[in-house]
This record gives sequence, structure tokens and C-alpha cells, in this order.
Amino acid sequence: MMARGDISSLFDEWNDALQTGNPKNVAALYEANAILLPTVSNKVRHNHEEIEDYFVHFLAKGPQGKIDEANVRVFSDIAINSGVYTFSFKDQSSVQARFTFVYRWNGQRWMIVEHHSSMLPE
Repeated sequence: MMARGDISSLFDEWNDALQTGNPKNVAALYEANAILLPTVSNKVRHNHEEIEDYFVHFLAKGPQGKIDEANVRVFSDIAINSGVYTFSFKDQSSVQARFTFVYRWNGQRWMIVEHHSSMLPE
């Protein structure tokens, strides 16, 4: 099992996958039946195919994520990291959003089982 700091590093792994520009690399970090509630789409994504489809469009913008506030809690084989992150894009725009990543330890590694991201309302 990983310590709290290791859970924080899972965001870096996810952000590094974004930098590859390959949506398959990002989707691979999600459990097969993971749910993604994405920042810039109204559609709930229920599986790798749908998650990958979202990232095709998101990665085209050249996103780079940075965590502004993280709150990590670990409960046995479930870990939660929630807070606020900012994405900057290659067109110089940026968006700040709330996030929740829920991870499950599958015996070998932590996988994302739930990822909720929503723009700050104010």
C-alpha cells in the first residue's frame, strides 16, 4: 500500500499521461468500469472507450495540470484526493476546477475508479 504522499504522486502520473498527447495512455489509468464526470463535457463517461473519447478532444487543447489544493484520505484499498486544480492550455487560456479522484488498490497499483471535475462557479 502507498502512503498519503504517494497518492498525491498519482496526479503527477495522470498529468504526465496528458503530456504524451495519447488518450489511450490516460484511459489506461482508469479502472475498466471507472466513471469520469469531465470538466468540459456534459456527458458522463462510463468505460475506457467513452473516457478515451473525452480525452481525444481534451488533449487536443494541450492541457497542463497543476494542483492548487489537495486533500488526500486513505481508507484501506480506497484513496481519495480532492481539491482544486488549474489547467493551462497551449492557446494561453486556463481554467480552474474542483476535482475528486477516487482510487482503488487492485493488488498491484492504484487505479482511478471515479474522477469528477467541475469548473469553479464564481
